[in-house]
Amino acid sequence: MGAFDSLARIFDKPSFLYYVAVVMGSDRLLGGFEHLLLLAILRLEGNAYGTTIRRELIECAGKDVAVGAIYTGLDRLEEKDFVASWVGEPTAKRGGRGKRLYRVTPAGRHALAEMNRAIRHLSDGLLAEKGNARA
Repeated sequence: MGAFDSLARIFDKPSFLYYVAVVMGSDRLLGGFEHLLLLAILRLEGNAYGTTIRRELIECAGKDVAVGAIYTGLDRLEEKDFVASWVGEPTAKRGGRGKRLYRVTPAGRHALAEMNRAIRHLSDGLLAEKGNARA
């Protein structure tokens, strides 16, 4: 009987037959684009819709993003309950349609706080320890 047969007998015992299952929660960290969208919405204080969010991303983050990509990200954030939307008052300028406006929900604020905490902790001491590293 070889070494493999000895190990096989040990692991064939019922006490060794188990597995671990991990269920991931829905409270994962934000992606970078989602993070930027939430920050832009907060900065716009009640006047956040596709065009103003895009302008905010260009002016404050230097990111020129297509409006379609912004709406895709907003849909994802709304599915996660990180933003809520509503249709504003109709205007003649928009052909009698209202703008879809967005606000950050309490869950979205919590996700932002968690993301900022993670970034802060990962960045702590980075410049001092690495010398020429950039945060």
